[in-house]
This record gives sequence, C-alpha cells and structure tokens, in this order.
Amino acid sequence: MNRPLQGLTRKNATREAMAGVTLLAISVPLNIGYAQIAGLPASAGLYALIVPTVIYALLASSRQVVASPDAAAAALVFSSLVGLGVAGENFAAMAAAQAILSGLLLFLAAWLKLGFLANFLSKPILVGFVGGLAMEILLSQFAKMLGLKLESGEEFFVQLVVLFGGLGGLNPWAAIMSLVSLAILLLGRRYLPVVPWALVVLVLGTLATAGLALEAKGVAVLGEVPAGPPQFSFPRLDLANWLALIPSALALTLVTVAEGLLVIRSYAEKNKYKTNSNQDLFAFGAANVASGLSGSFTVGSSTSRTAAMEQAGSRTQLPSLVLAGGTLLLLLFGTELLAQIPSPAIGAVVAVAVFKLLGLEELRELWGASRSEFGIAMACFLGVLVVGPLGGLLFAFVLSLINLVRRSAHPTIDVLVGSADPTVSLTESASGARETAPGVVVLRIAAPIFFANGALLADRISGFSDDEGARPRFVVLDLEAVSDIDVTGADALRESIRKLADEGIGFAYTRMRPGLRKQFAGLELVEGTREFATNREAVAALAHREQAEPQSTNNER
Repeated sequence: MNRPLQGLTRKNATREAMAGVTLLAISVPLNIGYAQIAGLPASAGLYALIVPTVIYALLASSRQVVASPDAAAAALVFSSLVGLGVAGENFAAMAAAQAILSGLLLFLAAWLKLGFLANFLSKPILVGFVGGLAMEILLSQFAKMLGLKLESGEEFFVQLVVLFGGLGGLNPWAAIMSLVSLAILLLGRRYLPVVPWALVVLVLGTLATAGLALEAKGVAVLGEVPAGPPQFSFPRLDLANWLALIPSALALTLVTVAEGLLVIRSYAEKNKYKTNSNQDLFAFGAANVASGLSGSFTVGSSTSRTAAMEQAGSRTQLPSLVLAGGTLLLLLFGTELLAQIPSPAIGAVVAVAVFKLLGLEELRELWGASRSEFGIAMACFLGVLVVGPLGGLLFAFVLSLINLVRRSAHPTIDVLVGSADPTVSLTESASGARETAPGVVVLRIAAPIFFANGALLADRISGFSDDEGARPRFVVLDLEAVSDIDVTGADALRESIRKLADEGIGFAYTRMRPGLRKQFAGLELVEGTREFATNREAVAALAHREQAEPQSTNNER
C-alpha cells in the first residue's frame, strides 16, 4: 500500500499549496451547481469537499486525481431517485444512503480485486451514457439561465417541449446575466485560462444581484446555506428503500470504477509513478461511505479538476487537503456570502463545465473508426434521454454484448501459406488459398471456439472432405489464437474431425497452449489426431507420404 502524500517535498510544498487554492476556487462553484443538479441543497455539495476529500487524499495511490461529485454522477443521483418516487426531506437521506451503498460496493470490488469489471463499460457506452446525462443537465441549466422552471421527473423530450413553449415567459434579467456569464467564462478560458473564471462569475453575479436588487425582479438566488461543519448521521430508511437503491448504486459504482481507474492510470503513466487499482477502489469506497454519513452524495473522479491540477504543476494530494480546509472555513465563517449567488450564474458555470461531456469529439472519432460502436454510443445516448440513465445504460450494455457475440460468431478462418524456406514460419494467410502445401491445409481461427462460432468452424473443416477436385490428405488446425473452447464448440469440432476420418483425411493440431490441451483431452478431441509444435513442423511431416511419422502423436500419448 502506497504511503499518503507521496511526492510531497519541501521544495514543492509551496507550489502544491497554491494549487490547492486554485482547486478551492474551482470546486466551490462547481459543487454548488452539482448539488443542485442532484436535487440537493448547496451544503451537500460543499460537504463532499471536506471529509470525503481528506479520506480519499490520504488513502489513494494516485498522486493527482481529485475525488469529488461530478456532473454525470449528480444527474444519475437525481434521475434515479426521482424514478423511485423520492421527494421532500427523504431525498437527501436517500442520496446519502445511495453513496454509502456505492462505497460498500467499491469495498467489495477492491476486496475481490474486481477492477477488471470496468472493462465491461466500453468507451462507446461511457461516451453515450455520459453524453446523455450531460444533455439532460444542459436542458435543466438552460431553463435556470432563462429564469424558467421545469417540472422534475418529466422525460427529457417533454421538458424540451415545455422549455420551448415557455420562452415567452423568460426573465430578461436572468437571460442577460446568463449571456454575460457565458461570455466571461468562454472568453476568459480561451485568453486567460489560469484565472478561476467560475469564481469570478459568481462573485460578479452576486454583486450585480445585490446592487441592482435583481432578486426583487424575479432572478432566483441560491438562498441560505447552513453554517457549520457537516454533521455525521446514518440515513434512517427501511429495508425496502435500501434494496430499491441497489441498482442505481451499482450503476454509480460501475461508472466510478470505469472512469476513475482510467483517469488514474492515464496520469500515472504520463508522470511515471506507480498506482494500485485495488487501493484506489478502496479509497473511493471510503470516500463514498464518508460522503453518505456526512450528508452528501456519491463522489468519483473529477476529470476537469484533475486536469486543472496537472496544469498547475501539482503532483501530490496536498491540494485536496487545502481544498478541504478552505471549504470548512467557508462553511464556518462565509455562508452569508453564498446566499445571494444568482441561479443564472450558477447555471452558466455548470453549462460550460458540462458541455464537453456531450462527447461530440469522441462521437466523431467513433463514427470514423467503427459505425457499429458509434451506433452503440448513440443508442446509449438516446436511451438515457428516452428511458432514463439506468435503462439507457442497461440497453447499451446489452447492445455491446450482442456486438461482441456477433464479432466472435464470425471470426477470421484463414488458410495459411508460406515460402519453401524451412526457416520461415507459416503464419501468413492469403485470400483464396486452397492449400498450404501439397496435400496439406493449415487453418487458423482467430477466436475462442464456442457455441456461436463452432458450427462455422466445423463447416469450414468439413468442407475439405466435400472437395472432390482438390481433397487434402491432412487438415491442420492452428490453435495459437484459441484461448478457450466450450462444450457446444467441442461437439461441432469433434463431428467435423469424424467426418474427415470417414473420408480418409487426417487431422492435426499445432501451437496448442498447455491449458487448452487439457481442455481438449477432457472433451475427447485429441484421440486419433496429431499434434505439432509449429505449422512448419506439421507441413514438413505431413506434406509427403514417404516422410517418417512425426515424433509424437496424440494416439501415442
């Protein structure tokens, strides 16, 4: 287990502390906005920056990744709880319980070393899923920026119609403030990115609200934020509520694992330090349990804030500790400053932060690389908007599995060819080739042999016995790319070998893995066949009748 605050020295302590001040300026406005996305009070977003942040910073092996709620998680929290019919005071308790469950699932993943499960959420699924959530968030923030109110719990397209139908009732002061805020954020980020423009926008918006009495003119403000540190308590819910939260907690856990481990690995490789994925899963778990107990909601990796720390030159977790300390001071002494923050300004900050999560560039890359995977991403994107995040994630996951089976069901099966030079390996294929050497055909299948492709392989092998014009004397199956075989695939292969034998055609294997050989023996696939270490050895032994028998056969074993 890596020790806390790795990389911190006397030489870089000042730089790391200043990076922490930058992180504080970035995180406070974002977490206020994300808490509102989750349907929670601003204090819930700020509480996530204290104890959960400290616990993650001290336990994680990553030196840079910042743990915090993000926009996608906040949207998933809100939509999943609304989908369960949660409302009122019970909303915060259910969000806290959801975080605790997610933390426990992360503990389980760390204990069972299940970090590999993140691989089941492929890039197309993540791009589509997060993009769909981002679209929902942007719709809600546009309404806030225009001074309009949307009913929570309605489907995306219903809310879109309501938004366009209500444009006649927008608040001009809110719209003007939003446009000015967007201009400051976008131009500032482009020409002077080192300035925390989100904080600048909230400060200027608060001053304008107070100076122009905009609240009296219909501009919504954040309102009172409870002063003081977070209070620890366990959510008091009945068993049915806990059980109802498991699916959404599992979805949050999968997204946290997939995105978190990817970000951790990428920064570790870039800056040449080692991380421990199971330790980081444990750290995320502890942070989420602490978040739930302290009245907040699910936390994960914050890509945008981690990138900001990378740009600031930070290589330790000290900025996270500075963030926690600064947020605690704000809650103790500065909550009155937060009450007059205008909602349109918060909406603009969140909208700019969330826009890149739409994944437009990633979708363009997927379109150019693979139309089927682009389709999976768009199915997940639209699924989130039509049936909600959980339904969209499940739908895209099923599509991804279907795509995987479709690809595996039609693997490449090549006839290998090569030169007469005995020192050159026989591993190349050629389109339209009928034999590898006189009387010998070497086939290679590039996939595990299982129920979906066993019949295809068997038909290809059996087809050589039906070729009256150029029937080979031996068929050789190259197993170098085969890692597994199931019972259905074994039955198909066994039948094709029997059919060859009935026609007087021999059968052999090459490049078989030791573990696979044990499987083949158990499935009765070696009797009456031969085995060679290489394709070249098989061809040399089988190409001419007069050559000696190979040194070992499966009959002799």
